[in-house]
Amino acid sequence: MSFAANLRYPDPSVEVLDEAFLSLRLYSASVEQLYTGARWAEGPVWFGDGRYLLFSDIPNNRILRWDDASGATSVFRSPADNANGHTRDRQGRLVGCEHLTRRITRTEYDGRITVLADRYDGKRLNSPNDIVCAQDGAIWFTDPSFGIAGHWEGEPAAQELPHAVYRLPADGGPLQRVVDDLKGPNGLAFSPDASELYVVESRAEPHRKLWAYRVGADGALTHKRLVIDAADGGALDGIAVDVQGNIWCGYGSTGAKGGKPSAELDGVRVVEASGRALGHIHLPERCANLCFGGAKMNRLFMASSHSLYALYVNVRGA
Repeated sequence: MSFAANLRYPDPSVEVLDEAFLSLRLYSASVEQLYTGARWAEGPVWFGDGRYLLFSDIPNNRILRWDDASGATSVFRSPADNANGHTRDRQGRLVGCEHLTRRITRTEYDGRITVLADRYDGKRLNSPNDIVCAQDGAIWFTDPSFGIAGHWEGEPAAQELPHAVYRLPADGGPLQRVVDDLKGPNGLAFSPDASELYVVESRAEPHRKLWAYRVGADGALTHKRLVIDAADGGALDGIAVDVQGNIWCGYGSTGAKGGKPSAELDGVRVVEASGRALGHIHLPERCANLCFGGAKMNRLFMASSHSLYALYVNVRGA
């Protein structure tokens, strides 16, 4: 996809919606396109110890590797079982969601694949979507049915379980279903102090929503709170949180507001934990997922439809 970086500073594609965003924006940084050629880019995760980023290309059934030193992109794994979201566990190992096999796996140091979860209450998971590792080592993930809806991101199959959010305890205990009342649970992330869990409801009606839950002992979730009700027609997807507690949301358009998708919404919406909009990073493509990385954890990587973009910001990822 043709892309031309903005030459002037500040980059006009980094829009300030509230003056509080000025402290998060770097005046002399602009959006860069690092790679293009995917069919649906997703699930970025940063490996600082190797100076590279992994991200999914779901329909092409591969995981790609972008190298920070050379700027080159290569294939990390193919086939990849239509892998989607990724994270790292507390030991630095890759943990990922797989649509095709409907499971959560861990890549060991020697490359072997360990299955962490593929069933709940004896029934197959739908198609694990996004994933995060908590400070206590527990693995949390969302499980909508997107990957079993057709041949594009997996294979058609019968849905055996409701859409849900799950927690896999670090001690090897049984898989826990912690949320089961959201339509299309998608991106998720913890607040910096891990006291709250944010979950995107990507099929909520009439507008997409972002919810916050208080995290209690053993993963119990209480005090459900609405953070974003995307009345502008925005399509929330993957999310990331910075050290100040701001939420960076992959954004696009559902076409719900005016009946047609709006390119003006494509990119990343930045909001406070209260939901107040601070800024918007405009991209030529809808952003599906994002993460912080780079040597100082102040570089935002944005997996967006066909491409991978990056922007240096004035805050670090949590």
